[in-house]
Amino acid sequence: MTTKAPPLIEVETAKCVSCGFTEECTPAYILRIREQYRGRWICGLCIQAVKDEVLRADRLISTEEALNRHISFCKKFKSSNPMKETEHPIFAMGKLIRRSLDSPRTLRSNSSSDLQGIDAVGRITTPSLLRSESCISSISS
Repeated sequence: MTTKAPPLIEVETAKCVSCGFTEECTPAYILRIREQYRGRWICGLCIQAVKDEVLRADRLISTEEALNRHISFCKKFKSSNPMKETEHPIFAMGKLIRRSLDSPRTLRSNSSSDLQGIDAVGRITTPSLLRSESCISSISS
């Protein structure tokens, strides 16, 4: 009996025109974002910043104008404070997310012994609400 491998999802690299962050996305997602932003691709953080720019504006502005304002802000920020790529907050967040996705998950325990603490006097304490074997909470004193 042969098992079918899950289909591979095609990904492409796209670089944000605003902050310069590079992401791997599906071609369909890249196309959808480019359609929304007149051929320009922007990352999720910058999309949110553009939406916030529209909401904060004193007058009604288009998404295009909000995007231009955000791109202008990013350019000013980059030129006023040159950072190494590894120090840039967006690159740091991407690295943090990748690291958390690559690290093994720890299992949580339902054991009340794992929930013990130490009070101000130095005595070992247990929480007053414990989980019983039947998954129904019981109150202990």
